[in-house]
Amino acid sequence: MDAERLKSLFDLTGRVALVTGGTRGIGRAIAEGFAAAGASVVVASRKPEACAETEAHLKAMGGSALGVPTHLGDLDSLDALVTRTTETFGGLDILVNNAANPLALPIGSFTPEAFAKSQDVNVRGPVFLVQRALEDLTASQHASVINVISAGAFIFSPYLSMYASAKAAMMSYTRSMAAEFAHLGIRVNALAPGTVDTDMVRNNSPEAQEHMAAASLQKRMAHPDEMVGPALFLASDASSFVTGQALIADGGLVAR
Repeated sequence: MDAERLKSLFDLTGRVALVTGGTRGIGRAIAEGFAAAGASVVVASRKPEACAETEAHLKAMGGSALGVPTHLGDLDSLDALVTRTTETFGGLDILVNNAANPLALPIGSFTPEAFAKSQDVNVRGPVFLVQRALEDLTASQHASVINVISAGAFIFSPYLSMYASAKAAMMSYTRSMAAEFAHLGIRVNALAPGTVDTDMVRNNSPEAQEHMAAASLQKRMAHPDEMVGPALFLASDASSFVTGQALIADGGLVAR
């Protein structure tokens, strides 16, 4: 190992990355990081204006980018997303399932509509997006899928069980995908953030945010940029012998 080879491990030049929920928070930070590492980056979000703004921002950074309005609950929208990606950039190497629905209800107050909405975005959408992208990922020499889950998938999560259990399901799918796709040369891993300073977290009360920040060993929230290093590791050749794993980046929340 030398300096140049070490740098090449994290180089995404010539690769195409698709990041759902890529216009804000963790997804936007990852999109910026991948663009800085040389990848062509496609960001997906429900809001067309957010997609256009993020595309322009990534291009201003010097990267190649595309924003595609997409609703993870709409399977036809997923098909259009992959089609736009491959038609624009000629393939797909990295898929980051980051978009999520943080809908929270206490057990005993679930409604069928809320449960279906949570499952559609947090589980069904990501699984079918990987399935839709499978042929293109198989054609890649550096295929990597990153399912962004949550530290909540590994601990009890009162009042957040609908969200946390969906993320736990994605951890199970991550392991199964890794096993089923290994012979295709596709690696599949999960990134499990703890409390990160995002819009999703800020939607909670100040007291709840303080409690969430204090729950980890480091007793603080992460900045979204702190998820870029773990995501870049999982997406790049630096993790070429890593599949079926969860990288927990939570400041010590699960350990505590």
